[in-house]
Amino acid sequence: MKPADQLAQFVREALTAGRSRDDIAGALSEAGWARTEVDDALATWADSPFSPPIPRPRPYVSAKEAFFYALMFVALGMTAWHIVDLGFDLIERWFSDAERAYWGNRSIRWSISALIVFFPLFMIMQRVEARGLARDPSRKRSAVRKWFGYIALFFSSITLLGDLLGAIYALLNGDLTAQFIAELALVAAVAGTVFGYFQGAMKDAEDGN
Repeated sequence: MKPADQLAQFVREALTAGRSRDDIAGALSEAGWARTEVDDALATWADSPFSPPIPRPRPYVSAKEAFFYALMFVALGMTAWHIVDLGFDLIERWFSDAERAYWGNRSIRWSISALIVFFPLFMIMQRVEARGLARDPSRKRSAVRKWFGYIALFFSSITLLGDLLGAIYALLNGDLTAQFIAELALVAAVAGTVFGYFQGAMKDAEDGN
């Protein structure tokens, strides 16, 4: 049995025996358990006079959901990447000469092809997820869902910070052209949309615990 399971089992038996939470916390602290470990073990059981102690809902891991969210994450990543790539090509086509625009055509066709595949896939999976959560709110406790959500938040945050860094550097260097501003705005819009979506999703996930 893992230490965390042993601790949770001890807390359960102590609560069943009628010991108060303060007494249990004090005994565990004296035994050398960290305060965070003690608080987590006590949080495993609802603060209720009902006996035996009532377990609280806990996060879970599912291989099926790992596959689903991994595919959804890839679909989102490819969609965001190719929206930016397509936008860069169109911006460059607008600001550049005809020869460079010709070379951009192949990239434009590739980005459009990728968006035709991955954007509908992401929207379908997002709708399936929303319906699944509405039908079974316990899925909000999925540890896999949280991991992919916070990974998406991390990458979108890094992208926004890099975008801001690029804008400040270009401004100080005197290279803040209209084309560069348009590209920065596009990256900020895409990354900001992803960040806003997953920030709301993760807030909902935390509230579901």
